[in-house]
Amino acid sequence: MDNVYHLDLNSKNIQGAKIALLPGDPFRSQIIAESISKTYGTGNERLAWKREYCSYLTEVSGQKILITSTGIGGPSASIAVDELAQLGIQTFIRVGTSGAIQEYIDIGDVIITTGAVRLDGASTHYAPIEYPAVANHEIIYSLIEGAKYSRIKYHVGITASSDTFYQGEERSDSFRKYTLRKFQGITKELQSLNVLNYEMEASTVLTLTASMGLKGGCITGVVNKRGMEKITEQCLKTGETHLIKAAIASLKYLTDLSG
Repeated sequence: MDNVYHLDLNSKNIQGAKIALLPGDPFRSQIIAESISKTYGTGNERLAWKREYCSYLTEVSGQKILITSTGIGGPSASIAVDELAQLGIQTFIRVGTSGAIQEYIDIGDVIITTGAVRLDGASTHYAPIEYPAVANHEIIYSLIEGAKYSRIKYHVGITASSDTFYQGEERSDSFRKYTLRKFQGITKELQSLNVLNYEMEASTVLTLTASMGLKGGCITGVVNKRGMEKITEQCLKTGETHLIKAAIASLKYLTDLSG
């Protein structure tokens, strides 16, 4: 049985898994897999690690759960979603980190995305820009219940997904110290439109899954906020810990719905 090219997985070794969690960081795949094993009393196994794609297999409520990292940005995320769909995965949840742009959102909060502003390019190769990048309602429900159960402060709303970390998010700490005119003022505009956060993969994941008749969702942990450009080690740890806790708790609700 041939493996898909980039992920180095095949339909046999994922053992019938239909749900995939998609962290960006490949090292987060192991952390999530081990946390699921500890929470639900099941084992885990690393299946492959090729380039930015690190995959583990575990189990929740009798259902196999695949954890596959996507790397950074829409292009690599699109490869992960497409190849996993080829293998039979039907439900995709991005589990990542994010920067908040609304003042009332704090470090360590989690953001559950209902839809994404498509500031990326990869998603346009799957659907025209007019096509909405929307999350599946069952996944949104499960993520909300997981955050509630974990007693983690959460926010539900719109995310902006940028292809670039510095320019597209109008950051002031880039090398060039200059933002192209098309991005100047974009943060203020997004804030006025009640967009909650910046990240880099949600619009791609949600556009691909919705357009292919699959289920997609996104939960991110806040590790910095506008006006605090530097991401400290403590902020990253807090955001990741809360993110993983809420995401793992949501699996019980998600598997109940899909089971």
